[in-house]
Amino acid sequence: MSTYRFAVSVMPKDGILDPQGRAVEGSLPHLGISAVHAIRVGRRVELSVDAAGEAEARAIVERLAGELLANPVIESWTIARADGEGRAG
Repeated sequence: MSTYRFAVSVMPKDGILDPQGRAVEGSLPHLGISAVHAIRVGRRVELSVDAAGEAEARAIVERLAGELLANPVIESWTIARADGEGRAG
């Protein structure tokens, strides 16, 4: 059995109100920044999974992302190996 490290990035779906993103964007003029816009704020969850192989570990993380870490109605997510291997899921 091996341990696999993953990062799940959860973001609001397009068209969903993002009050945190709006608050950050509203603060930009106070910093004298005008070239940044369309800010979206999400969260990143890192976790380690013990599994026989990467496919099994990724399946566990996919289930967690869809059933626990994100609300699939209003949020989307991507999964990437957090140890520098693999690609976004």
